[in-house]
Amino acid sequence: MTPPEPIAAPASPEPVAPPASPEPPAASASPEPVDGPALARNGGDLVVETLTALGTDVLFGIPGQHALGLFDALSRHAGDVPPDRGGSIRLVASRTENNAAFAADGYARATGRPGVMFVSTGPGALTALAGLQEAYATSVPIVLISSQIPRAGLGGRRKGFLHQLDDQRRSAENVVKHSELVEHAAGIVPALQRAWRTALTAPQGPVWVEITQDTLLEPTVLPPVADVSGAPEPLPARAELLDLAAQWLAGAERPVILAGGGVRRGRAEAELLAVAEAVRAPVVCTPGGKGAFDWQHPLSAQSWVEDVATTELLADADVLLVIGTSLGEVTSNYFTLRPRGRIVQIDATARVLESNFPALGIHADAKLALAGLAERLQPRASDGRAEDAVETLLEIVEGRLDGQDLAHERGVLGAIRAALPDDAQTFWDMTIAGYWAWSCWDPRSGEFHSAQGAGGIGWAYGAALGAAVGLGRRVLAVNGDGGAMYGIGELAVARQHNLPVTWLIVDDGGYGILREYMTDAFGAPTATELVRPDFAALAEAFGVPATVTTPETLREDLVDAWLAEGPNVVVLPTRLAMFAATHLGT
Repeated sequence: MTPPEPIAAPASPEPVAPPASPEPPAASASPEPVDGPALARNGGDLVVETLTALGTDVLFGIPGQHALGLFDALSRHAGDVPPDRGGSIRLVASRTENNAAFAADGYARATGRPGVMFVSTGPGALTALAGLQEAYATSVPIVLISSQIPRAGLGGRRKGFLHQLDDQRRSAENVVKHSELVEHAAGIVPALQRAWRTALTAPQGPVWVEITQDTLLEPTVLPPVADVSGAPEPLPARAELLDLAAQWLAGAERPVILAGGGVRRGRAEAELLAVAEAVRAPVVCTPGGKGAFDWQHPLSAQSWVEDVATTELLADADVLLVIGTSLGEVTSNYFTLRPRGRIVQIDATARVLESNFPALGIHADAKLALAGLAERLQPRASDGRAEDAVETLLEIVEGRLDGQDLAHERGVLGAIRAALPDDAQTFWDMTIAGYWAWSCWDPRSGEFHSAQGAGGIGWAYGAALGAAVGLGRRVLAVNGDGGAMYGIGELAVARQHNLPVTWLIVDDGGYGILREYMTDAFGAPTATELVRPDFAALAEAFGVPATVTTPETLREDLVDAWLAEGPNVVVLPTRLAMFAATHLGT
C-alpha cells in the first residue's frame, strides 16, 4: 500500500510527553458535560468510545510509553457500558505482543467478532506482526490500534524519539488488509469505523490504525461517540458467472466440491450443504475448511488432502467447485494435483483466483455465491455414485493407514477426540499432532482451528486463551514442546484471568515435524533436539495445575482437566510419527 504524502510538521506545539507522575493530567480527568466550560476528554477517550459503540467487549494488548493514553482512557470507560451492549470492555494483557495478536486471532475465530488489540510504538508494534501474518493468511478479522510518536517527529528519525521507526505503517502493510495514520482527533472515529468495516468485509482480515501520542493525549471538543456503525460491505457474485457455474454443475457427471476456510469465515455451511446435495457431489474440506461440512454426511470425503486417493478424486472431477481456498501447497497435495476437468473457483480474495489452475473465477463472498448457486440448481435424484465414491476413498485411506505402523499415533488422536465433548473448540499448533488433526480430526458440532495459513509455530496457546475469553467456556490447545516455549509466559495470563484453557503439550524432546522432514530429506536431523523444562513443574510455578500423562491414561486425564476450573496443563511425553507421504507419482 502506498503511504500518504507526508504532512508538514508544525513548529509547535512541542511533543506531548506521557504523564510523569501518578497524578493524571488535566486531559485525563473525568469527562465534563459537552456544554461545560472545560471539556477534559482526549483522543484516547474517542478511541475507547468508538470501540465500545462498535461492540467491543474484550481487548488484548500491552501498555507502552506512547500508548499510555489508550490505556488511561480504557480505565475510565471500561466499566460504563450498559449491559444490553455487551457489558464492560475487558482488558487481557498478554506477556508478548505476538501472543496478544494470537489471542485476538483466536477470539475472532471462536466468536466471529473482530479481535481488538492495543500495542505501543516500535518494538511492541513490530512484535505483533508475526501474529498478524497468520490472521492475514487465514482471513481472520483483527483491529489493531498502535500508538505512534508525536506528530512533530514523523517523517524519518529526525528528532530521535524512543521506539521510533522510519515508517512504522510500511512495516505492517505486508500482513494487513489496510493501514492508516491518524494525526488529529477528528480522524479517530472515521478511521476506526473504516477499520472495523474493512476487517469484517470479505475477505476478512487484520487492519492497522496508528495514532500519534499527542493526538491521544490532547483535549478534544468532540462529543462522546454514540452514532457509529462498522457493518461490513457485501461482496455478491456477478449473476452471469453464477449462471454459467450452475450450468456446468447441472451438467456434470462427476462433480466434486473442495471447501476451504472461506466457507467457514463466511458462515456458509448451510449454503454449501444445499449445493452439495443438489448436485450430489462429494465434499472434501481443506484443513482450514474442516467443519464446513458434516464429517459423517454420506457425501463427506472428509479432509485427507495429503492422501493420493483424495488427490485423484479431485483430479477426476469433470467439474471441480473450489470455494474459499487457493488450491495451494497443502490442499493440492504439494502441487501434485492435476485437474482434468473444469474448475469453478469462488473466493473473496481476488488475487487467489486462478493463481494455481485455470478456472471460472468468481470474486465473491462464499455465502452469497453459494446461495446464488443453490437458487439456480434443480436438485437431482441420487444414483448412489457419489456416495460410493466417498465410501471407496475412505476405505482406501483406512487401508493405507492400517498398512503402516501407526497404532500409537491413531490411539493418541483417538483418545483426545474421545475425551472432549462434541462441541469443543480446539486449537492446534504446527506440530505432528496438529498435522494429524488436519486430516483425521472430526470437529463434530465444535470447531477446529489451526495455524495452517502462515504456518507459524507457537500460535495455539495464545489463540486458545483469546477464544476462552470470548466464549466464556473451556477450550483445548495442543502444542509440541518446541512450540510450547513460544507461549510459556502466557501461563501467567491464564492464571491472572483464570481462563478455562486445557493445554496439552506433546513433549517429544524437539521440533518433531522438522526432525521427520530432515530425516526424510537428508538422512539425519540437525538442530531439532531441544533442552526443555519440566513443563508440569513450570506450570505449577505459575499456579496452574499440571498432570503428566501417558498414552494409556491420556483420555482419562483430559476428561479430568476438562471438568476442572480455570487453566490447566496436561503433558504427554511421547514421540509421534507422521503417516507416510502419499503424493501422486510416489
